Amino acid sequence: MTTTMEKQHNFVTAKDSEYLLEVNNLKKHFPIKAGIFQKTVGHVKAVDGISLHVKKGETLGIVGESGCGKSTAGRTLIRLYEPTDGNIIFKGRDISRMSERELSRSVRKNIQMIFQDPYASMNPRKTLKSILSEPMITHNMYDRKTREEKLADLLDRVGFNPSFINRYPHEFSGGQRQRIGIARALALNPELIIADEAVSALDVSIQAQIVNLMEDLQEEFGLTYIFISHDLSIVRHISDRVGVMYLGKMMELAKKSDLYDDPLHPYTQALLSAVPVPRKKGTAKRERIVLKGELPSPANPPTGCVFHTRCPAAMDICRKQVPIFQEVKPEHYVACHLYQSN
Repeated sequence: MTTTMEKQHNFVTAKDSEYLLEVNNLKKHFPIKAGIFQKTVGHVKAVDGISLHVKKGETLGIVGESGCGKSTAGRTLIRLYEPTDGNIIFKGRDISRMSERELSRSVRKNIQMIFQDPYASMNPRKTLKSILSEPMITHNMYDRKTREEKLADLLDRVGFNPSFINRYPHEFSGGQRQRIGIARALALNPELIIADEAVSALDVSIQAQIVNLMEDLQEEFGLTYIFISHDLSIVRHISDRVGVMYLGKMMELAKKSDLYDDPLHPYTQALLSAVPVPRKKGTAKRERIVLKGELPSPANPPTGCVFHTRCPAAMDICRKQVPIFQEVKPEHYVACHLYQSN
């Protein structure tokens, strides 16, 4: 039987056909084992009941501090981690309980991932040709001649010379390897690409090149992105909507302009206050919100609202009751008792 809170969390419904991806109350808990017999003594609640939706052709940014669960959420969405609970609905089909065989046959090629460290996700013994053609061979896509034409096209799309095709990953720079990661993600003509900290390990100038490349490819191929990052400036540049995570939970989700210009959750306000912005002459200096204390452990999160231990606006109810993640303005969702409706 569905509880009132679950109904509030499941704000995405089947009638919303414009949604490419719908996520309801997604959880990923990792067991903590101890002793000779490796008995489970607790759980790390890396993702603890997040809900979101992604429209076809848009970019959803997901931000938060290190350890907030955003990368785990991305890997769970693509089923690299098995979800503990919740639903992942892709193109109207619940993929959260699909068998690996069914996933490989009908879903895997439509959802691809770009990793933070492309070198670690590539076999150093394989050439660029082998790395890019492997996904197509695995999914029985194209004959040999068509694959070679596709490889040449992929290299051109990401700004590579065709003569690079027989080189190995170690022969490329970090930015070039990330371009290879993008090309590999594009090899299967996916509809959704999850970029997990795709530019965080790169120099600032290279970051801009990669982000611009991703935007060009999105426009050309009609791609949908989930862009995971801790860099609020990059997320603001590339995203249409932004979700803010803290300790495994979604704190706020809204259109980019609404979230950056009028953040509602105290955590979002604190994050944005730390972003340096140029100040016009004669305008007041923006107040910096400094959060006190350390990020709690996801193995032992606080009761009630997980943010109450650091929140400057915490009330007594925050320590006792988990706030419902609900829409408080059009397409603006917040999990905070300051905005809870009766």
